[in-house]
Amino acid sequence: MKMAIAEGLFRSHTYLKYRNIITKLFADGKVTGNSQTEALLGYTKLNESRMNRLDKKLVVPEDLIKRLLALKQKYVWLVISEGWCGDSAQVVPVMNKLATLSPNIELKLVFRDENDALMNTFLTNGSRSIPKLIVLDAETNEVKGTWGPRPKGAADFIKSYKSQYGVIDETAKTELHLWYTHDKGLSTQNELIELMEEMEVSLYAKR
Repeated sequence: MKMAIAEGLFRSHTYLKYRNIITKLFADGKVTGNSQTEALLGYTKLNESRMNRLDKKLVVPEDLIKRLLALKQKYVWLVISEGWCGDSAQVVPVMNKLATLSPNIELKLVFRDENDALMNTFLTNGSRSIPKLIVLDAETNEVKGTWGPRPKGAADFIKSYKSQYGVIDETAKTELHLWYTHDKGLSTQNELIELMEEMEVSLYAKR
């Protein structure tokens, strides 16, 4: 695990660099990751618009900002992602906004298909689901917790849809993004801040 994390950190990008890589590849008719298809190009185009919108319009409520600023330890948020992933487009800009607001959180992003060892270390129910957040102690790189790939409301919707229809089709994806739009990033914000607060409670309880 330590080697996979170290390699991931070495290959990581800032949010700006991550966005620039996706945009440049798309301009050349390509997408991030190992697969190159018209469908993934289409998803990437949609995701560029989604991320641009969130970067400009995402709002973090004052009460959540106060809780975020109350964090005392320093952390690295190492996030596994890809440019074509719809959930990543809805979640990663929220992570960036929170990390920008907190002096104690540094966001670093890696592309899933370039980091097999890291992805395989942090599977979700045996799946290479993204985005996947790995919270590290900034000084030791010790894993403090994980989150992802979706906030609970979105995960519950997908689980219910698959149970009812047996597949995750384009209708499910469209309705999922409507859920994200109506939620305005609040579920992700709340869950991530709660995760960090739980870590700090656990940390100070051990002292």
